[in-house]
Amino acid sequence: MLKPDMSNNCASAAIVPASRYANCAGYEIHYLDWLPQGPTKATVIAWHGLARTGRDMDALAQFLATQGYRVICPDTLGRGLSQWSRNPREEYRLRFYARLARELMDALALQQVHWVGTSMGGAIGTVCASGLFEPDLRHRILTLTLNDNAPELAEAALARIKSYAGRPPVFDTVAELEGFFRAAYKPYGWLSDFEWRKLTETSTRRCDDGRVTPHYDPRMIEQFTEHDNDYLLWDHYDALQLPVLLLRGEDSDLVLRPVAEQMQQRGPGARDLLTWLEVPDCGHAPALNVSAHFEVVLSHLQRA
Repeated sequence: MLKPDMSNNCASAAIVPASRYANCAGYEIHYLDWLPQGPTKATVIAWHGLARTGRDMDALAQFLATQGYRVICPDTLGRGLSQWSRNPREEYRLRFYARLARELMDALALQQVHWVGTSMGGAIGTVCASGLFEPDLRHRILTLTLNDNAPELAEAALARIKSYAGRPPVFDTVAELEGFFRAAYKPYGWLSDFEWRKLTETSTRRCDDGRVTPHYDPRMIEQFTEHDNDYLLWDHYDALQLPVLLLRGEDSDLVLRPVAEQMQQRGPGARDLLTWLEVPDCGHAPALNVSAHFEVVLSHLQRA
């Protein structure tokens, strides 16, 4: 089990990322490019969760960049500064996200990468690494970190997510929206006041009437309403042939302990390629913003 540690040890070597855009599958996709100050050891793709943005990975990316890694943090289609889908029913789903990932890697000439994914980002990494959707990616991902994601998710938690994600609230002020985020994302664990404000300001857009709402396209929820089993990924998980790290929030209602135990018995688990660690004082999903989180991710990258 990871020991709680509220320190962030990358402030002394701050690295400023480049904000960039790439054309992937006919869409403008935004990403932050964190480049180390010296030689690059390897590249990491750090992919955010369902209703979030690549800015959630800032703290981890900052740390990894100080350790010599280049870190690419995309905004998924329909989130953050990326374009919204013109065909939500068919494009807000894992198969299309895998295509976006492949085209982003190709656009950046990335032959091999490590993958760190929170929730949905972990699912995208799983289907990319399995090669069942994008065969070219099967041998291009070196390690996979699943931050509170599994090949089978709890129905009650999915219902909770669907209850709020498809109908993002609207507020008069950014301060009110921050209060909503603090409540909705309390399971992330400890965040400083600065981090809560940054999370809010990087997750906000103005409506036509001047009020504020979360940044994403509400129709991204059609991944659930139109594709009931999009997150049932045992076939993909069983096909994985790379080192996998499962970080399960100790209080997660999305990744249940029996599912994590099943992961130990099949796929990478059966091949001694799975490491499972519990993250205390977190539910869904650990924010990956403190030293204990950084060090365990770094250790996993070094397995390849």
